[in-house]
Amino acid sequence: MATVTLLQKSSAKKMSVEIDLNQWEKLADVFGFYNPNFIKIIKKSLKESRAGKVKKINSLRDLEK
Repeated sequence: MATVTLLQKSSAKKMSVEIDLNQWEKLADVFGFYNPNFIKIIKKSLKESRAGKVKKINSLRDLEK
């Protein structure tokens, strides 16, 4: 499993994430970013976005409506 280094800033509302290339490759594999189906879905999403089939949401809960 990939590990990620998190750096806490002095502000409680900001966090910085540092990932080296090796960690990114492992993390992308864990999340399935190299899955051909995932790539296909991303391409479809970009096509719909360019066609204007998008709406702004404030929360993921808005998607349930």
